[in-house]
Amino acid sequence: MSPELATLALFGSMFVLVMLGLPLAFAIGGVGLTFAYFLWGFDGTKIVAIQSLGIMRSTILLALPLFILMANFLRESGIADDLYELMYGLLGRVRGGLAVGTVGICTIFAAMAGISGAATVTMGLIALPSMLKRGYGKTLAIGSICAGGALGILIPPSVVMIIYGVMAKVSVGRLFAGGVFPGLLLATLFIIYILIRAHFNPELGPSLPPEERVPLRKMLPKFKALIFPMAIVFAVLGSIFTGIATPTEAAAVGAFSAIISTALSRKLKWSLVREASTETLRLTAMILWIVIAASWFSATYSAVGGPQFVSQFIQSLGVSRWIVLIGIQFLLIILGMVMETTGIIMITVPVFLPLIKAFGFDPLWFGILFVVNMEMGLLTPPFGVNLFYLKGIVPKGVSMGDVYRSIIPFVLLQLVGLIIIMIFPQIATFLPDFIFSR
Repeated sequence: MSPELATLALFGSMFVLVMLGLPLAFAIGGVGLTFAYFLWGFDGTKIVAIQSLGIMRSTILLALPLFILMANFLRESGIADDLYELMYGLLGRVRGGLAVGTVGICTIFAAMAGISGAATVTMGLIALPSMLKRGYGKTLAIGSICAGGALGILIPPSVVMIIYGVMAKVSVGRLFAGGVFPGLLLATLFIIYILIRAHFNPELGPSLPPEERVPLRKMLPKFKALIFPMAIVFAVLGSIFTGIATPTEAAAVGAFSAIISTALSRKLKWSLVREASTETLRLTAMILWIVIAASWFSATYSAVGGPQFVSQFIQSLGVSRWIVLIGIQFLLIILGMVMETTGIIMITVPVFLPLIKAFGFDPLWFGILFVVNMEMGLLTPPFGVNLFYLKGIVPKGVSMGDVYRSIIPFVLLQLVGLIIIMIFPQIATFLPDFIFSR
């Protein structure tokens, strides 16, 4: 089969099965296995064993269940409640301050958890009722939680970066360092937007009435709420960036720290351990099955020369490499609307990465752009998973339409952030070069 026909047949079959509602792992893996059999007979099916064994031997993927377990314990540890009480006292007197504090807490949570769902669900339960009770506009309150929660896959540690690093053969530690400044950039854009919007539309984010404001001198004891989060962030990221631990080892340290934090907050119960472990098993199994299935698909497509065909075809067009890069970003945004993040990584990275390297772009920088696109995918309907996380916990009176409308300005801000990182690659590359070149 020619590479041209293989590209059309493989991707066409996969998208048809996905659109018909078949689970992503079955759609991707089934297509890869079926085509391998019809192209090379029974010997072609050995791809299943070879690729599956390679995934099972990947030590970096051991970090996945550990970071997910850490996120599940952090969600129940009470850290978010303490942080919100601190932010409530410090920023409540400012217009839009509760929404700003929510983004700030999501940023801190992102540096501890590695997934978006932990911060989204936690702040949806804690911050949303508080903001709505105090007259905040539904769109501003919901949007700040959705967008802040999405930072969990960009600010390290990030499960998405681990999967990208495995596929692209890029250092996960360097990816983690590369995500720090882009994550802070997006968080800053969100905060600036909230403050400007609340300044010109006070009814969207009213400041707390004087009788609810806590004197600043009484806030000093509440800063102890920062001790556990900062300790966990230092234990995980500090150990990676200083070279003391690999990402996998740091994930184990983070999971242990989260369990200790939960115990010290007196919320460690057997029911919580069982629930956290069950959820970790479910999410890890889902992600790894997609990774394994997509590896079958990628191996089959690579064997027929698909990635080389795509790379040579695009280079033959004679267009600017920046036009190609922008086209890839546009395609990733569209895929983020209809597919799950892990599947997008496993399918597109083997196709796009040779092209990125051929045009002389930095794979690490492209990886950060990739993750920002995946962050946008968490907020864009119809598949935006953060939207469904939040819809499941919002109070009565908040419709799915309200949730959809709330994310429009924040998705545009993510796009602005993406463009800034494209124009100034040093935002993503400076910290990895500084840390790991020593």
